[in-house]
Amino acid sequence: MLDAAPLSALRAIFADRASVAEAVLAEHAQSESLVSAGRPDAVVFPRTTEEVSALARWATAHRVPLIGWGAGTSLEGHALAVAGGVVADFREMAAVVEIRPEDRLVRVQPGLSREALNRELRTTGLMFPVDPGANASLGGMAATRASGTTAVRYGTMRDNVRGLEVVLADGRVIRTGTAAPKSAAGYDLTALFVGSEGTLGLITELTLRLHGQPEAVMTAVAAFPSVGAAVDCVMATMQMGLAPARIEFLDTDTVAACNAYSALSLPPAPQLLVEFHGHPQGLAEDVSRFRDLAAGFGAAGLDWAERAEDRSRLWAARHAAYRAILASRPGARAVVTDLCVPISRLAEAVEETRADIAASGIPGPILGHVGDGNFHAILMVDPGSEAEIATAKALAQRMADRALRLGGTITGEHGVGFGKRPLMAAEHGEGWGIMGDLKRALDPLGLMNPGKLVPG
Repeated sequence: MLDAAPLSALRAIFADRASVAEAVLAEHAQSESLVSAGRPDAVVFPRTTEEVSALARWATAHRVPLIGWGAGTSLEGHALAVAGGVVADFREMAAVVEIRPEDRLVRVQPGLSREALNRELRTTGLMFPVDPGANASLGGMAATRASGTTAVRYGTMRDNVRGLEVVLADGRVIRTGTAAPKSAAGYDLTALFVGSEGTLGLITELTLRLHGQPEAVMTAVAAFPSVGAAVDCVMATMQMGLAPARIEFLDTDTVAACNAYSALSLPPAPQLLVEFHGHPQGLAEDVSRFRDLAAGFGAAGLDWAERAEDRSRLWAARHAAYRAILASRPGARAVVTDLCVPISRLAEAVEETRADIAASGIPGPILGHVGDGNFHAILMVDPGSEAEIATAKALAQRMADRALRLGGTITGEHGVGFGKRPLMAAEHGEGWGIMGDLKRALDPLGLMNPGKLVPG
């Protein structure tokens, strides 16, 4: 708990927007997955960059940890207070600051959600395409270098953040990047903070790259005779130069869960959900080529959804897959993990993972953004069973080991937090120590989101 003097000083900055209420603290101690930690000592709700700067100076003066909070949708404990401290919840910094359609740029505050941004952009002919599934905050998406279903065509947050405003641990406010399409002026500080998970500073504004809304969109769902056939079709699609906006894989268990949860009637077989964006003429050619390609891998029931409501229903079901999978085992919690491998090793990674999960006795449906080699396993456990939790964690460890053996990474989009922090040395070697050096240079007291991402 905070002593009276520091708490009084905190309330002098935020007044009634500084809370130590039990319900508020409990809300900010929750995770979307089985990863858990202690509660913060206080939660504040800043409205301006100046308040965040004052908060950082306060944290330094009183040696209090400081953690940023967006929508609370992370899976590896990124925003949990492992050492107590104060959570800065950015829900009241959720404005669109400026839209520059001629430059295809937008400036936003960190608490704005991706869905709210796209509603603001509807009349401009532009969109922000990065879609991690959850309606995450844009500040959180930048801090975790999020990606998702559309990354295969539009890239991740790394590719779509043009600049940032960041409050450092000592309260200094810096701006990174420019509105220019490129720069050769010095270190890329924007890239340093994108993916830093709040360990180097708190993001208070983002300049994002926008994309044109496609003239035409078509979505298909195709059933395949085996997981191998579906994954091989993905690899062939990418190697032929087709450019789907999304290409998602669902194994049979995931399909069954989605059918039950979202009232679908997909065949009980591995599925690919594929979406193409573009001009009507080019789109028709892409669709025809994919239809022929999928048929060559034994696809059946290749159904195309052209109406917006049909597409929305399919993608809503895909985005609800995590909840659908949990609902398939009532009372279960999930050890959720992901990995990413070179596309040439994707089939091997999926098949080995499926066999490993099947041998474990733990239900673990697989799904993912296979167009860029990224897939997820939802390992469902009885939260009261230490044996099941230990089995699931061992499976997740072997998945990480497998990814590294195949030339990939321990996480394609979930990030590190403290859930995957023990795996970082295996992937980065001495490079992980350099990350720690950068952390100490910018945060010598170790107050910014401690216990996450970098060495202790």
